[in-house]
Amino acid sequence: MLKGCESYHVAEQRMLTRRAFVVGGLIGAAMWASRKTAFAQALVRENGNVIVVVFLRGGADGLNMVVPYGEDNYYKARPTLAVPTPGSGIGRSLKLDDMFALNPDLSPLYPLFQNGELGIVHAVGSYDRTRSHFEAMSAMERGARDDREGQDGGWLARHLLASGGASAPMRTVAFASTMPESLAGATQAVAIESLADYRLNVPDDERSATHAALTDLYARHDDVFAEAGRNTLNALQSLRSYDPATSKPENGAAYPDTRLGQALAQVAYLVRQDVGLEIACLDAADRGGWDTHVAQGPWLAGLLDDVGKSLAAFRRDVGREMSRVTVVVQTEFGRRVAENSGYGTDHGRGSVMLALGGGVGGGRVVADWPGLSDEILEGPGDLPVTTDYRNVLSEMLERRLGSSTVGEVFPGLERKAVGLFV
Repeated sequence: MLKGCESYHVAEQRMLTRRAFVVGGLIGAAMWASRKTAFAQALVRENGNVIVVVFLRGGADGLNMVVPYGEDNYYKARPTLAVPTPGSGIGRSLKLDDMFALNPDLSPLYPLFQNGELGIVHAVGSYDRTRSHFEAMSAMERGARDDREGQDGGWLARHLLASGGASAPMRTVAFASTMPESLAGATQAVAIESLADYRLNVPDDERSATHAALTDLYARHDDVFAEAGRNTLNALQSLRSYDPATSKPENGAAYPDTRLGQALAQVAYLVRQDVGLEIACLDAADRGGWDTHVAQGPWLAGLLDDVGKSLAAFRRDVGREMSRVTVVVQTEFGRRVAENSGYGTDHGRGSVMLALGGGVGGGRVVADWPGLSDEILEGPGDLPVTTDYRNVLSEMLERRLGSSTVGEVFPGLERKAVGLFV
């Protein structure tokens, strides 16, 4: 190991100083130091809980995900696309209660609903009425009421800033090529497509020597920069053996070979390695996304099959650690109640949110259900939003991450208990 002036000289030559340590070209001490107040608090997560936010981009059809089979109007509006009522046989929905049933393509999640680990909120969404993907996603990721409300940054970024927290380099990870808007403004977040990308940005034959030099460098200082460096090196060491091609999930879990499945497999790995993960953000947008204007039947079936299998595999893989992990699934808006002439559905309003794992009071569908009669439907024929999505997320932050700052995360929110988290 290089020591003293020699180690400092090596680090200086490679431009890996205390203020310019870069991991995978994405994260470094300078980035950490840009928000010194977060480190100054030096807080440690009190409960070690993790939230995983999965976004179904494109407007997922909540009415066919969680079917209101108790509504005759649903079957009248969708003579081709309606999911059959609960019962035995292929393609029949799975009864959740006297009003709602689960799409059979989500059947891997049904046992989790039955044992109380999966909860559902229906007729949920924002109050954005543009029915524009861009505007609706932006409003939701900013934690805004609608597209006209000018919140700065993302709702998860505001949570991170308001809560302070430990300088764990992998506290917040987005499995994406770019940072999602929900994390806009977060200096404690990293966006990567694979954990294999999280490494020292030096040639392979120099990596060991560089790691040793940096270890010595950061060991000789006791400030926020050195702390960030030490924590990053520890995370690198924990992930050193990770290889997406050979890494195997635990407990017999089998993930589909999809973007969502492989991202969830990596989140499970981070949970097991206990590297300080608190928030993970993922997209489920394979197969062209959730904008099912035409030929919705087979298109949606494939998407739901991916979500069902991926989440069920994640639950199995994480095992007992699931008691501290909560997954929430959301989408920017739902679909029109009536099917269109292309055997699809157009942009709508109310949809569903799913919550799975630790702290979820599952086994039920939470819904202030308005009904689907013509006089109830909104605009061109949409399911109204009766539950503000922000109340679901704020309740999760309070109950699962111990947040006392939801007023800063969702300013102006009229709080209303959802009762999904215990």
